[in-house]
Amino acid sequence: MTRPDEERGGDRRRDPGAALRVVELSTGVAAKVCGRLLAGLGHEVILCEPPGGDPLRTQRPLDEHGVGFAFSSLDADKRSVVADLDTADGRTTLARLLDRADLLLTDLGPARARATGLTAPRIRDIWPGLVTVGITAAGLDDPRSDHPGDSLLAECFGGLASMIGEPDRSPLSLGGEQTAHAAAFAGFFGAMLALRRRARAGQGDVVDVALCDVAAYIDWKSDIETTVAATAPTRTGATAGPWRIVRASDGWVGFVFQHEQWGLLAELVSGSAPASPPDPERWWPVIERWAARLPKRTIYERAQSLGLAVGFSADLGDLRGDPQYGSRGFFREPRQGGTTVAPVGPPARAAGLPWRSGPPPALGDGGPSAARAWEHTGRRVPAPAGASGTARYGSGAPHPVAPLAGVTVLDLGTITAGAATGRLLADYGATVIKVESAGHPDPFRQWPVAGQPPATHGLDVSPMFESNNAGKLGVVLELKTEAGREALHRLAARADVVIENFTVGVTRRLGADFETLRAVNPGLVYLSLSSQGQDGPEAGRRSYGSTLDLLSGLASVTGYPGGGPMWSSAEVNYPDQAASLFGASLVAYCLERGVRGVHLDVSQRELISWTLADRIAEHAVTGVLPAPTGNRRPGGTPHDVYPCADEDRWVAVACRRRAEREALACLVAPAELTGRSDEWWWEHEARVDELIGAWTRARSRAECVRALTEAGVANAPVLSAAERRHEPRFRERRVYLGDRGSRRKGFPFTMRGFAPPDPAPAPALGQDQETVLADPGFCGRKETV
Repeated sequence: MTRPDEERGGDRRRDPGAALRVVELSTGVAAKVCGRLLAGLGHEVILCEPPGGDPLRTQRPLDEHGVGFAFSSLDADKRSVVADLDTADGRTTLARLLDRADLLLTDLGPARARATGLTAPRIRDIWPGLVTVGITAAGLDDPRSDHPGDSLLAECFGGLASMIGEPDRSPLSLGGEQTAHAAAFAGFFGAMLALRRRARAGQGDVVDVALCDVAAYIDWKSDIETTVAATAPTRTGATAGPWRIVRASDGWVGFVFQHEQWGLLAELVSGSAPASPPDPERWWPVIERWAARLPKRTIYERAQSLGLAVGFSADLGDLRGDPQYGSRGFFREPRQGGTTVAPVGPPARAAGLPWRSGPPPALGDGGPSAARAWEHTGRRVPAPAGASGTARYGSGAPHPVAPLAGVTVLDLGTITAGAATGRLLADYGATVIKVESAGHPDPFRQWPVAGQPPATHGLDVSPMFESNNAGKLGVVLELKTEAGREALHRLAARADVVIENFTVGVTRRLGADFETLRAVNPGLVYLSLSSQGQDGPEAGRRSYGSTLDLLSGLASVTGYPGGGPMWSSAEVNYPDQAASLFGASLVAYCLERGVRGVHLDVSQRELISWTLADRIAEHAVTGVLPAPTGNRRPGGTPHDVYPCADEDRWVAVACRRRAEREALACLVAPAELTGRSDEWWWEHEARVDELIGAWTRARSRAECVRALTEAGVANAPVLSAAERRHEPRFRERRVYLGDRGSRRKGFPFTMRGFAPPDPAPAPALGQDQETVLADPGFCGRKETV
């Protein structure tokens, strides 16, 4: 794939208003979702398919035209070029595309990358100005990435699966392909960071996203608790723990509340607040009997009116008739012109950001013309732009200019979604100013952690707060006062970005809403991470991540076969983690593309529903209502976790290729399984699971993993947070930072050209008040378009 020397390299920095040129080499979900985001935003994404087409084209379930719902959802608005990378002609076709591309999305494992000449060093040698985003199972250089990226395996090895499900049953993967989507958001973020660095330095970069790292990053709270309490938390399921899912007359409701709200919950159920705090164990049967008599939405409405963040489990049928979704136009007609198109709108709303919801490409519809069109476009090689500003680093050696150096962020975020978004921007060089009230600081400052005494107000902080706020500056502004609002407006006039995740309506009352701040700074990028969006009949509702598990439809497709819905639980709160990755990526996109004066309205509920687009399409076209399927997924069989001889030890197996099934057959039951067709494996999943379970129960988990790996079968141990901390890769790739005495979350991916320094400690309340407010030039030179 070597190109002539005169065609190599150069800065590909293009007009910020021009569409990016993206080449996608994907077989798995994660890279496809990343490409879908770029295609939806109006960029030119060319999907390079093998002869015969992408396997997802014909992966069941299929629409009436024989196209898989997953393909029509994940590959909408892309173009298709057929390129057989095992031939010289195919590699030449790809090389011509890459000669003029801005971005390569790939999920090739190391063996396939070597065979096709697409290793990271080779790409950087031939196309030094190209930005490459690799989204694989375990990293671009890890042999485990020779197997397709799989959310179940990632969640098992990353420790997330050990937190999902009932404590006395098998670990679960979240419904759909959640870690793949979260990895796509991370890849999108990394792509924008790398493009910003290219614009300044004239060089491309390689962003390396591993699904198992992303799963571990999502489960950061378990790692903190393991460090503090010296014991790993485990799954609490839906029937134990402080929050529970109970039956309503027509479905399920999740009771989500804080300890001090037990009186409100008792008032909801009995009509009056008790004289003394109720005993939870005595009250749960009372709550269950009361809820069983009422419709789920009635319970939800009554609870929300009292200020309780209760949510009902919405199935995909509920969502399509939901008044909030209807008012915001979230759904699209699934059929257009005889084809099935993406059934949902954008994952976020913003005036000025386009979004396409068209059909997927026909095989080869881009044809040779796509490569020729790009080839005849003149190469643009402007001088690299100068970098401005410095990042707030902790200790350590000098680092290259950070991608977000010179960007100033006002972080009004709290708890996880907003605060974690600010942390991500700070990690990559932005100056992030955390704004709090002295009377009502971020509740995470004193968030309890098992095994640790409560934090002291204004002094010690919870390690939960530390993880989400490291590397920031801290100021106190009382926004209920005129002086506080004036100070905020002065900061906003010099800032580039504002982040908030308040309940809708709060920022307007505080004079911190988009319209008010845009009046003092028309170029602001303003990110709102709300529960259900900035408008609509339910915009002001309260929620936690577990509420959104339910309301988004995710819980309805997570769980054991034949059972009720399952959430990610208070210990994980998956929607918060996904929203922070997506929020940071969307901010970075606007900064990289020169989009200013924009209000980014991210409904966390809609974002998680968006990850279920293929299931929504299936329901809209066929009427089939998806239900929990345990760990089984389309496109892979067997695909589940199996008990080992060790107590409470499990191993996951996920076969997506015939060769893997044959290898597994020879290992566990050659007489019964060898030589069976793919269809036989699908039709006899229960029997296959029985045979595999018998084999795994006779061996330790370590023996199972060793034998499966040597046979070439995709597998992963189900690790707890305590076991995960002993895996060298998570330390080496800096998914977590610190040692046994101090622990905080690290970074969700690596970049070959930039390694974030360990961030400075989270600020004490108002720590940087004088520095930030007294110096009119503190925020530095504002970003220029």
